[in-house]
Amino acid sequence: MSDTDSPEVAEAPKPSFELGTGPGRVLVWFYGVFTVAAASRTIVEMVRGFDLAPLAYTLSAFAALVYGFITYSLVRGGEKARRAALVCCAAELIGVLAVGAWTLVEPAAFPDSTVWSDFGMGYLFIPVILPVTGMIWLRRARTVAV
Repeated sequence: MSDTDSPEVAEAPKPSFELGTGPGRVLVWFYGVFTVAAASRTIVEMVRGFDLAPLAYTLSAFAALVYGFITYSLVRGGEKARRAALVCCAAELIGVLAVGAWTLVEPAAFPDSTVWSDFGMGYLFIPVILPVTGMIWLRRARTVAV
């Protein structure tokens, strides 16, 4: 009796799809850069005077956390990380749209801009494009992994 005939030999698990490969590598790079940019901006703004625009600086800190978590999830890979990143990308898009609209409707609430102000205009609108691109990639990664 050979090893392949043995009933104890289980089928090898399928390798999980790596989220950070191919186009996902570009997403990892962009999210990594935006993590550093948003976190650095937040730290500088908070040190210089948090009381000048606490709402804007808190939203920038939140954006940095979201970007960092998505970067980590893309690098980590696997189905659980893919789902978590997908939820965070959706939350990021909602945040960008909400904050972007809020900054246009009530600019007095934001004496200083955030990463997501004016739909990310200060960052060439990448904050509104990035979560859409991320969600497309993460949905595609699901179909490839299955």
